[in-house]
Amino acid sequence: MATITMYGRDGQVKGDVNVADEIMVLDPNDPKKGDQAVRDVVVGNQACYRAGTASTLTKGEVAGSNKKPWKQKGTGRARAGLRQSPVWRGGGVAFGPHPRDYSVKLNKKVSRLAFRRALIERIANGAVKIVEDLSFAEPKTKELVATLKALEAPSALVVTLAVDKNLSLSARNVPGVEVSRARDCSVYQILRYPAVVVTRAAWEQLQTRLEGKSIVEEA
Repeated sequence: MATITMYGRDGQVKGDVNVADEIMVLDPNDPKKGDQAVRDVVVGNQACYRAGTASTLTKGEVAGSNKKPWKQKGTGRARAGLRQSPVWRGGGVAFGPHPRDYSVKLNKKVSRLAFRRALIERIANGAVKIVEDLSFAEPKTKELVATLKALEAPSALVVTLAVDKNLSLSARNVPGVEVSRARDCSVYQILRYPAVVVTRAAWEQLQTRLEGKSIVEEA
């Protein structure tokens, strides 16, 4: 049974949280199950950030007439039939890019498998740390930095149960720190940061996703 250490805001150990073996093992006969799913999801996630706005003109789209630059024979020059030819300066572009959508369709089962695989690896490596509470009465960047330093996680993904405006404002100007809800954090976010700091309340929801279950939106 895997265990995750739970800390207080001062960095003192408060106890352990147990994770069942059946959750930590995806397939006892295939230790690499989910590796390809993780790659597919990360690549798909990154592809969605591509604007896909690169555009060039083909020879048929470049402005100009169809007049032949010079006669076919007798000039000593190479034959030419169109000023918009790709071999001419100012002509069209052969096989150039055109606006396109880079987004990749991913099945829900693949996304869930990838998330489970990524989080299981981070737990096994000791990168996941649970903290009792990370709420602030007002935005205090200095206090957040001190807390993360006490947790030995100066660069981390901070996972909360709900949107915390004060926490988000506290982390906004801290390089290498990102705040996300447990229901929203992605595979890329889980893998991107050296540490994953989870609040005690958010861990319950994160564990639900770790079990491969859907989170029901509260009314």
